[in-house]
Amino acid sequence: MTPITQTGAICLAIALVLSGCSQPHSGTAQETQSETKTVKPVTTYSAEIFFDTTSIMGSSLSPDGNKILVSSDETGIFSLYEVDIATGTKNQLTEFEDTTYPVRYFPNDERVLFTKDAGGNERYHLFVRGTDGEVTDLTPGEETRANFNGFNDDGSAFYITTNQRDPKFMDLYKVNSENYEITPVYQNTMGLDVGAISPNGRYIALFKSNSNRDSNTYILDTRLKTLKPHLITAHDEPAQYTPETFSKDNRYLFYATDAKGEFAQIWKYNLETEEHSPAIEDEWDVSFVYFSHSGRYRVSGVNADASTKVTILDMESGKEVLMPPLPNGSLRGVNFSKDERKMSFYLNADTSPSNLFVWEVGSSKAKQLTQTLSDAINPDDLVESTIVRFKSFDGLEIPGVLYKPKHASPTNKVPALVWVHGGPGGQSRTGYSATQQHLVNHGYAIFAVNNRGSSGYGKTFFHLDDKKHGTEDLQDIVYGKKYLQTLDWVDQDKIGIIGGSYGGFMTAAALAFEPEEFEVGINIFGVTNWVRTLKSIPPWWESFKKALYDEMGDPVTDEARHRAISPLFHASNITKPLMVIQGANDPRVLQVESDELVAAVKENGVPVEYVLFDDEGHGFTKKENRITASNAYVTFLDKYLKDVKPEKTQ
Repeated sequence: MTPITQTGAICLAIALVLSGCSQPHSGTAQETQSETKTVKPVTTYSAEIFFDTTSIMGSSLSPDGNKILVSSDETGIFSLYEVDIATGTKNQLTEFEDTTYPVRYFPNDERVLFTKDAGGNERYHLFVRGTDGEVTDLTPGEETRANFNGFNDDGSAFYITTNQRDPKFMDLYKVNSENYEITPVYQNTMGLDVGAISPNGRYIALFKSNSNRDSNTYILDTRLKTLKPHLITAHDEPAQYTPETFSKDNRYLFYATDAKGEFAQIWKYNLETEEHSPAIEDEWDVSFVYFSHSGRYRVSGVNADASTKVTILDMESGKEVLMPPLPNGSLRGVNFSKDERKMSFYLNADTSPSNLFVWEVGSSKAKQLTQTLSDAINPDDLVESTIVRFKSFDGLEIPGVLYKPKHASPTNKVPALVWVHGGPGGQSRTGYSATQQHLVNHGYAIFAVNNRGSSGYGKTFFHLDDKKHGTEDLQDIVYGKKYLQTLDWVDQDKIGIIGGSYGGFMTAAALAFEPEEFEVGINIFGVTNWVRTLKSIPPWWESFKKALYDEMGDPVTDEARHRAISPLFHASNITKPLMVIQGANDPRVLQVESDELVAAVKENGVPVEYVLFDDEGHGFTKKENRITASNAYVTFLDKYLKDVKPEKTQ
């Protein structure tokens, strides 16, 4: 279950998919001749080869602009590396047993900040790695959870939020960059969370979730004697107001709001005159905005029909920065060096995992620093998605992301999977997924349905499933299956369902409440007992509890409905083969959820396979475990959906 956070931040509710390859069936002479001309042989690759692909994140440039801080899983576990821009070589900085996430370099030297938790428990601590390699935990404590909130303008201090005082609330602290002395700044006793801090440290933008439709933004002026937040977004109709960033001259706060229409726009607030004015608007949600070191460049992103469209604006000229010729892909992770002469970024596409680039701003060519796709994979064997739409049970148009195996045709029909994203309120998006490509490569079409309640399609669409989960949104999934059955290259009798987190719940719900619709289901750390889950949410979700309850229902007053939609209490209806995947350290969907579902379905005499990872939480970060899971999906589907014996793979 994905938390509702100010940045929509790290949701590790993972989408997973399967695919397969077989020889074309014989047709008429004309059909066979036509296929011979147009269909090229596709090599089938193992999960080990797909996950030989390197995943990489982070794009902070060192103060001198000569290195980039990243996290890479090339050893099997995400660790920190420095990438030398001149040579492309990587120097490993950390070797922990748990995933290490990069934050950034210090502004004036090459110390680095990073975060990590313990075994997927999501209690992230903030660490400093000194230039001598010594690591310091700035936020110790078994129950502590911490976030980084930025440096001040001269780099002499930075800000963090932690729940050390109260597990339910994140307080703001200032940390001295030299001796790491921590000073309290703001104590969160009102449920107001930190959204942004001005470069000079004077202003703090706070926000509060009033419901899943409504939030407010406040300004706290730390120079005033009374630290009383000032509401700047008074409004009558429900709307979201969320801080994004301050301008580098400390004059404006930029915030996101859906008050002006269906989609989120960026507005700015003049801290002196208290005037509000529009800054960025689009036909889709504007997802983020931030500035380079001096404020010369503004980076913004738009969620355009399940893909991110990034725009870089030169604030001096008022013109969009024109990038040099680049390979196909969406821009991600844009960062500028301190002197703003270099820009680091990633390109990601359905058929290409994220690769790191660096560009001398204004020059005619960008330099690619990584090649993350396995050398053993021919990119021509990978599949690009298409965006399609279909009508659901009530005529509502539902979007989805469709992956068609290369060899699929009317004379070579393939099995298919409806993929359900996490959430509630998530979105399936375009971009590279080793798991999805592995499954498509093994002959399984994937249709990632963005059912009602998904983000990215306007606030009306987003709220259509409020307190209707497992009912109307489930029917969207069923009608997604019916859409697949209209495609002449899909085997109508071999369609399964797969999903992670909320998508795992929808998978189990589909098998329990629509037992004849799908032939198999793969539930990946999905909620099966909403009564328990909503009473055991992590304490650090306290600020968003009201919004979550508005979405799902209050466990005190809505227990009867929660019981009615919980697959566990209706597991006797499940008659189709089920696979369950779970992390033992998951703080959102407890292991007992999966244990009990597996036991209940086994009592039906139904085939059940259970994969439990002792060293993972809500999502699988270790490459070995991702390979194990991906192999398990294909083996399970080959047996129960495709009904074939395992084939040898390269």
